[in-house]
Amino acid sequence: MKGIILAGGMGSRMYPCTAVINKHLLPVYDKPMIFYPIETLAKAGLKQIMVVTGNESIDQFKKLLNPHYFKDIEFSFGVQKEARGIAQALSLCHDFAKDEKVAVILGDNVIGQDISQFIKEFEANGKGAKIILKQVASPELFTIAKIEKEAVSGIEERPLSSKSDLAITGLSFYDPQVWQVIPSLQPSVRGELELIDVNNYYIRKNQMTYDIMTGEWFDIDSYSELLKASIWASKI
Repeated sequence: MKGIILAGGMGSRMYPCTAVINKHLLPVYDKPMIFYPIETLAKAGLKQIMVVTGNESIDQFKKLLNPHYFKDIEFSFGVQKEARGIAQALSLCHDFAKDEKVAVILGDNVIGQDISQFIKEFEANGKGAKIILKQVASPELFTIAKIEKEAVSGIEERPLSSKSDLAITGLSFYDPQVWQVIPSLQPSVRGELELIDVNNYYIRKNQMTYDIMTGEWFDIDSYSELLKASIWASKI
């Protein structure tokens, strides 16, 4: 299995800092944010990792992610020339992944849990995808997975009222079917190719599984979440 980190986007919710630096390079306590998803994948045994970011940031990422910090990791890089969505960014990794399954993590997700078991179980499966969920106190702030009869039956984006409190984290796993799924997607109202539509494909095919994360999880899209993650990181 190979690892993919998606670290594009404008980070507009965290202006003015992100006017001059990619959000994923902001510090979470004593390390750049991007180090955390890299370490999550590396600790689980994934040594081939592709990072996708924007054209304006690629040189900074290449300079930062060097053997001085990551001796055993082989990095590849992709450039998302336009902000056309997470699924479009993922599509740039086709040649890197070849016919292997992939672990995909968003670059602003800080995870305080060993994901090795998730990978082991997914590798043992045949076709399909896996999303990792986390129980949250405010489902209306997240994309939520509906679970029926121990299977994922649907996905709701920031529901005002939901029977589920299981948020979809920025960690997911896909088999090689994903490279055929993405080209078939239609842009959303935002004009982007959405990862939620990729997941819905697997749900319709009854090929979506899930696991629930029990460790810490931070989805850093605000300064308050950045502060929470930094405080947590200072204690580990």
